[in-house]
Amino acid sequence: MKAYVLKARNSLSYDDVRLPDCPRGWAIVKVKASGICSSDIARVFVKGTYNFPTIPGHEVSGVVYSVGDDTDTSYVGKRVGVFPLIPCRKCSQCLDKHYEMCENYDYIGSRRDGGYAEYVAVPIWNLIELPDTISFASAAMLEPLSVALHAIKVGQLQAGASVAIIGTGMIGISAGLWAHRFGAKTVTVIGRNEFKRKLVENCGLNYKLHHAQDVEEYDFVLEAVGSPESIELAIRRTAPAGTVVLMGNPSGNINLSQDLYWRILRKQLTLKGTWNSSYDGKDYSDWIDAVSALSDSSINVNGLMTHILMQEQLLDGLIMMRDQKEQYCKIMTLWNQN
Repeated sequence: MKAYVLKARNSLSYDDVRLPDCPRGWAIVKVKASGICSSDIARVFVKGTYNFPTIPGHEVSGVVYSVGDDTDTSYVGKRVGVFPLIPCRKCSQCLDKHYEMCENYDYIGSRRDGGYAEYVAVPIWNLIELPDTISFASAAMLEPLSVALHAIKVGQLQAGASVAIIGTGMIGISAGLWAHRFGAKTVTVIGRNEFKRKLVENCGLNYKLHHAQDVEEYDFVLEAVGSPESIELAIRRTAPAGTVVLMGNPSGNINLSQDLYWRILRKQLTLKGTWNSSYDGKDYSDWIDAVSALSDSSINVNGLMTHILMQEQLLDGLIMMRDQKEQYCKIMTLWNQN
């Protein structure tokens, strides 16, 4: 099969590799779509993965090609999405079914081979069956869509609240869509350039450029960038007794000024952190909610896909994001189209 193999930092090659092993309780998924996540830019070009060689990619959908045990043959041929986190099932968080906070997890696309390949090995427990109404490209966006939903739930957003989203990436805008669906009075996405305005407004959300002199406050503010500047902005834009949800992966050390710390205290703000998304197999989870929302079109992510590339063009998409060559939101790659 063809796959993008990361052999060292900044050394990704499109190679012929053997099909992955398929032990008992696992399946081989024939990849049909794989999204490029912003975290993959640092992973491929700067930080590397946890071991080499590794096939990156964790936003995946496809069709079950084979299974490791005869008792699971009913899965063959099914259209599926993939929850990429593989929990240990033994730690205290796993025993409480908080799998996203597993203390010893594995992860498709960073700790083990992922979906930048024609086939990927996945535990059957991690497969989410898809209705025919959801395209493979949309299904490959279930992971960021579920992460966004998890953040809204963690923040306990109340209907009628005014909401601001700091950040214009796929997950930030998706969080805005969820906030609107949860009954927010207003949802405003705050960005730094005009490119995303039309895209955000086409989603039915408000868009505002960041200006230092703007002092409008919101009941619920979600930070989806991870920079010190955006975290400070999120805290300053939160109304008294409001909630700040921190979601963006930190770009470095985060230091709070005394003035900003005083604001948290004096305004009695609630700060919450959010990580990944909830998933518990076949029962209730963020992923089940996301599948349902895509299926009934109460959430539509098609407008967030600004670029759709073939599998041979994936490196072009990574470089486009790294070098900011074009404006983009979600870059999707399609696989096994022949």
